[in-house]
Amino acid sequence: MIAINSFSSLLISTEHLTIILLVTASVFIVLIGIAIIKMYKLKAENKRLIDSSPYKIDESYKDFTEGHLYENK
Repeated sequence: MIAINSFSSLLISTEHLTIILLVTASVFIVLIGIAIIKMYKLKAENKRLIDSSPYKIDESYKDFTEGHLYENK
């Protein structure tokens, strides 16, 4: 009888298991939310740094030698 009683005290009820799983899932949801917010903040900072970079590539330049009859070979 003693062995059966000690074994039954180690069992976890369905309600306890459900609560543990809900708490674990909510912690992971919070961590995923924090990661998403940080991703958007980093993306915005990256865009800001690229826009203010002194080494910005001038995209207004157009190759004027395109379409000429002569080519360098």
